[in-house]
Amino acid sequence: MEILNEILEFEIFTLGDYTLKVSKLITILLILMITKIALWIFKKALFRRYKFTKLDAGSIYALFQIIKYIIWVIAIAFILETIGIKVTFLLAGSAALLVGVGLGLQQTFNDVISGIILLSERSIKIDDVLEIDGDVVKIESIGFRTSKALNRDDISIIIPNSLITTNKVINWSHQSQKTRFKIDVGVAYGSDVDLVINILEESAMEHPDIFSKEWVEARLMDFGNSSLDFQLLFFSDNSFRIGKVKSDIRRIINRKFAEHNITIPFPQMDLHVRSNATKKK
Repeated sequence: MEILNEILEFEIFTLGDYTLKVSKLITILLILMITKIALWIFKKALFRRYKFTKLDAGSIYALFQIIKYIIWVIAIAFILETIGIKVTFLLAGSAALLVGVGLGLQQTFNDVISGIILLSERSIKIDDVLEIDGDVVKIESIGFRTSKALNRDDISIIIPNSLITTNKVINWSHQSQKTRFKIDVGVAYGSDVDLVINILEESAMEHPDIFSKEWVEARLMDFGNSSLDFQLLFFSDNSFRIGKVKSDIRRIINRKFAEHNITIPFPQMDLHVRSNATKKK
């Protein structure tokens, strides 16, 4: 026991009146280890319960993130107390400093508060497809200050949380997993309108990513300058890769138009030339 006490009371280094002993270092390591074990247990318990509840993976992830931040704040407070730093005195003594730092890091604090809002409100969840500033992305993770997303070119994008909470954001996954999309196409005047509508609807129904064939609809929208303008409407749950789906459907439409001799006209323009003949005197 005496040897153990000597080891625990061994002074690693001394700075002024402060002394770091082996016992304090072991306590700090124990706090870190207990924190990591507690987080691992919480994560396993939450995601195991997710399989038996109505909560989705995004909601479980948001709840775990909040719990993780709370546990780490408590752990850091214990570590500071172990080292000998009183947290209450530290906060009171650094109030003026925190005000100055807060003014300099205003945008960072705004992002942090926005992250807390996102995690608590759960209006944005993991795997949600968002449209931000005209760019469509899929949320991969929501952090304390930033969120990580993937765009349609498989490029990872780091988004400040304040950009999501303060700007107009379209969440294609918020209400339902399916979204309605449209394809515009024009055909030459004189084409059979009913035949064109049938071809458009059949082309969409042939694609496997169409959500429901009953909701596929083609419409004659307008009489254009050089074409009859149609619009094909359909629902799909593959909103993130909808560009590929639309391309496939357009290829089917083009093939069926060729089979039925339906043409997509070029824009036409009539040019009138006037010449003023002048007589030479």
